[in-house]
Amino acid sequence: MSRPPTFTPPPCARARVLATGRGDFAVLDAVPRTPARATALLLPGYTGSKEDFIALLEPLTGAGYRVVAVDGRGQFESKGADRQESYARGELARDVLAQAAALAEGPGELHLLGHSLGGQIARAAVLLDVAPFRSLTLMSSGPAEVVAAQRDKVKMLSDALSVLSMDEVWQAMQAMDPPQDADTGDGADMRRRWLAHNPAQLIATGAQLAAEPDRVDELAAVGLPVHVLSGERDDVWPVELFDAMARRLGARRTTIAGAEHSPNTARPQETAKALAAFWDGLPDA
Repeated sequence: MSRPPTFTPPPCARARVLATGRGDFAVLDAVPRTPARATALLLPGYTGSKEDFIALLEPLTGAGYRVVAVDGRGQFESKGADRQESYARGELARDVLAQAAALAEGPGELHLLGHSLGGQIARAAVLLDVAPFRSLTLMSSGPAEVVAAQRDKVKMLSDALSVLSMDEVWQAMQAMDPPQDADTGDGADMRRRWLAHNPAQLIATGAQLAAEPDRVDELAAVGLPVHVLSGERDDVWPVELFDAMARRLGARRTTIAGAEHSPNTARPQETAKALAAFWDGLPDA
């Protein structure tokens, strides 16, 4: 679970609703002071939210990019149905295409980034329709299913969500946290975010993480510029898998020193610098 440093947007950003042809989505919309070079659409990971990208907003707008971080359907402040079918991978991918269409009148090109689960959803969206996007960044997002230990955790969580309330599950998770992780000063916001998630979304997307097929060759065939970015350690997918995936894609590869599964929160300045360098280096569309 990513732990953003704050849930308060910086001055460059505002919380708003992005209206699309597939419903409304809560976003943080950060705009640079000068005309934006392009727009970046950021998708959070499993149990996460748009706030996971808060620390990236100021450095990325400082580099000249408009940044729109979104809660997917059923995540935090975006409403979602109580049926797991509503969160099928194809449905979530079509949501991303709808978000891209809603941003199409914005400045410049549209770069797509997904963290962890968000990366696999972003990949699915690109495979449905690559046309809206100038590039794809897969941040700590592997080629296929998560490692066995994470599959076990996802199953345990899904089993608990099937019989317990969100608050009961939160209390159980807090009891299991190591002491150094339990007191981070953000407990009230983290709890508020957790309680706002739709359990059907968590169960459905957890199952997807545990059974995602390898679609790297399909993505390579699309020909979109790809950036594979991760920390130097990761307990969800081995870092070696990110390296191999980047080679298969002919992608740019960035490893953020000192970061693990969430470089966006652990090393935001370094992560933002790497993202801007990738986008800056792309030829004109």
